[in-house]
Amino acid sequence: MINSVEQIQVLSGEAIELLKRLIETPSFSKEETNTAQLLEDFFNKKSIPFERLKNNIWAKNLHFDEAKPTILLNSHHDTVKPNKSWTLDPFKAIEEDGKLFGLGSNDAGGCLVSLIATFCYFYDRQDLKYNIIIATTAEEEISGKEGLEIVAPLLPEIAFAIVGEPTEMHLAVAEKGLLVLDCTAKGKSGHAAREEGDNAIYKALKDIEWIIGYQFPKVSPSLGPIKMSVTIINAGTQHNVVPDSCVFTVDVRVTDQYTLEEIINEIQQNIHSEVVPRSIRLRPSSIPVDHPIVLEGLKLGRNTYGSPTTSDQALLDCPSLKMGPGHSARSHSADEFIYLHEIEEGITQYIQMLEGVVTQ
Repeated sequence: MINSVEQIQVLSGEAIELLKRLIETPSFSKEETNTAQLLEDFFNKKSIPFERLKNNIWAKNLHFDEAKPTILLNSHHDTVKPNKSWTLDPFKAIEEDGKLFGLGSNDAGGCLVSLIATFCYFYDRQDLKYNIIIATTAEEEISGKEGLEIVAPLLPEIAFAIVGEPTEMHLAVAEKGLLVLDCTAKGKSGHAAREEGDNAIYKALKDIEWIIGYQFPKVSPSLGPIKMSVTIINAGTQHNVVPDSCVFTVDVRVTDQYTLEEIINEIQQNIHSEVVPRSIRLRPSSIPVDHPIVLEGLKLGRNTYGSPTTSDQALLDCPSLKMGPGHSARSHSADEFIYLHEIEEGITQYIQMLEGVVTQ
């Protein structure tokens, strides 16, 4: 049980002050050194030992026991760059009408500080049946390779994770993976005025037609069907030359019904173009709907859903739940904000859910 309303208010107050400092410290992806230092200072002030690798910082609960399973709490402290539509200073934390404005306030600063507060709540408890690790990581916004991806191998085996992203504290029990494919149709060049060559654009169009019309048979109960979109196409050098090559890019949003390798194989077997994946790192992720942490969320009136967007969940090889205070529609938007009450409610609900799991 949560000890008191006053304890939550103290945790919320500390979280909001930390968020203000994070907002006012630029932390674009790959440039998070200064926010990492802020987080170091926070843990030092709390006398909580931590580890750091590049701009990633993580800490374990005081009574960490290797014999117990471990829960990971994770969110990121990097941000995108502000777009040109901002009317406020994106690096100034402004409180107004119950809102806190600033770049990264919603994505994912509010989630990050709420998870840190939750970790602090459980930090010195001796009655836990789970260990708890907080990981504040970098490069999430660019799916970078020096964020959670380099931290995860250094952690003990994780029983399950909560990844902080703005979901209005609803339960994203599944998340689509991302597969970006560069496809090349090969032809033969020739003069456009004569019956010469083999037009690579026409070959690519036939493959694109298949991509537009194909539906993968297995449909995810929570994420729906796989979605394929052709997003870039390049061919030709001048108007009178039949192109011998046409390159097009396919954005594939993958569900938990297929592996990325299965998707690549299915596409390659049905089109003539060469198919080259840019990466197979960003895999779909999920957690069973009857998992204890999900059931605790349902008790609080939260809803389950499947998320079409990717996050650092894709880098975890364990059941993971995406949830956090804030609204995804505010992410990357001009004059980004989070409601102050969302942070307090987020901390409260995180604690209530974990309390129901770690002390049973």
